[in-house]
Amino acid sequence: MSTASRIMGGALLAMLASTASAQDAEQAAVRAAVNHYLLGHSTGLGAHHSMVFHPVANLYWVDAGEFKTRTGAEYIAGSPGKPAADEAQRKRSIEMVDVTGTAAVAKVVLDYPAVKFTDYFTLLKVNGEWKIVNKIFNREVKAAK
Repeated sequence: MSTASRIMGGALLAMLASTASAQDAEQAAVRAAVNHYLLGHSTGLGAHHSMVFHPVANLYWVDAGEFKTRTGAEYIAGSPGKPAADEAQRKRSIEMVDVTGTAAVAKVVLDYPAVKFTDYFTLLKVNGEWKIVNKIFNREVKAAK
């Protein structure tokens, strides 16, 4: 292999490593933003939701076959201000994050004793911060034990 080929190969590897590192950093930033959403649920404090929801964010879902919508502000206003009584039995996880430039999607599962929510978020990087601009979700009621 020629010296020029080795230099070009090294430069390519460095560029790929830099790109992967930047991508990892953006994924971590999206996860950190979504973690505020999770903290809002675990603490019951809407302030955490306010940190991550963009002011024009909306929520969409289907209830008994009917399309429903709610503003992010209405959602945040419904925060109870304290953890749920069954908080110790609740599990939450970020299942997936995909980032392309200033756009991202995330999948979150909220597994509670009586219900399981699967949330899908679209996020945009606005003024250097990742913000949820839309949330769609599915609600699955669990059978009583």
